[in-house]
Amino acid sequence: EYFRQNAGRTDPRQSTTEERTGGFKDIFSQFFKGGSETEEETPEKGADLEYAINIDFWQAIKGTTLKLEVTRHEVCPTCHGSGQGAGGSVTCPQCNGTGQVTQMAGAMKFSLSCPRCNGKGRLRNACPTCHGDGRIAHKETVDVRIPAGAQTGSRLRVPGKGNAGTMGAPAGDLYITTRVEPHPVFKREGDNIEITVPVTVTEAALGAKIEVPTIDGKTLWKLPPGTANGQKFRLRERGVFNTRKNGRGDQIIEVSLQAPKAQDERTREILRELAQLNPEDPRAQIWSEV
Repeated sequence: EYFRQNAGRTDPRQSTTEERTGGFKDIFSQFFKGGSETEEETPEKGADLEYAINIDFWQAIKGTTLKLEVTRHEVCPTCHGSGQGAGGSVTCPQCNGTGQVTQMAGAMKFSLSCPRCNGKGRLRNACPTCHGDGRIAHKETVDVRIPAGAQTGSRLRVPGKGNAGTMGAPAGDLYITTRVEPHPVFKREGDNIEITVPVTVTEAALGAKIEVPTIDGKTLWKLPPGTANGQKFRLRERGVFNTRKNGRGDQIIEVSLQAPKAQDERTREILRELAQLNPEDPRAQIWSEV
């Protein structure tokens, strides 16, 4: 058998350069792996999970509790996280339980860590449920409390609801990022609420008490006489509650002046009379500076 394997060589006692180089490469690669293959398994904390949820405007303003279905790794109920099946472990057939194997490189013999059992000499009998991982995928419904004042980009932490750790290590955490849907009337800027209020020319000129909506309900607001289009007013502490500052923002009201529609002769007559009573040109001063 020896001569059959070395047939055709000039000297059957000598290995080829490729065989010698390949053998040394294999051996040295094991030496320079830093011994990681022989290290014992150590417990590792479970990975954190990230989820994003959509909430409506009022859920963000008032706060709410939502049920969120997450898929996470939990401890295997069969092996209780050990990853080991019934019967414990068996002797490694490659090294016969020694944890070492012999490898030749040319005329040199090396004793190396067994690649099959990582130098342990025994093979673990894997749990049939988790296949040796010690964890299984599981869907779970988690109650998530959204605090009042949450906004788009708010990041909430639910401790211990990430993936389970290995070998009894603690579980990771669940992080939830919120996306708040817009509201057709209210616009939020930080802790402030902005709203545009349409008013008539008469209301703007003479002043009026106007019912305006706030996030707390409707309220009467006094529009001062001579209000201009686009003018802004502030309602103190009618904005969003900030739990960190323990205070509220404001509501900003922007006036939108609505011109009357001259649909009949009587309306046009009144408007012409109004123009005669107020002949000043509002553009005169602006154009004089051009």
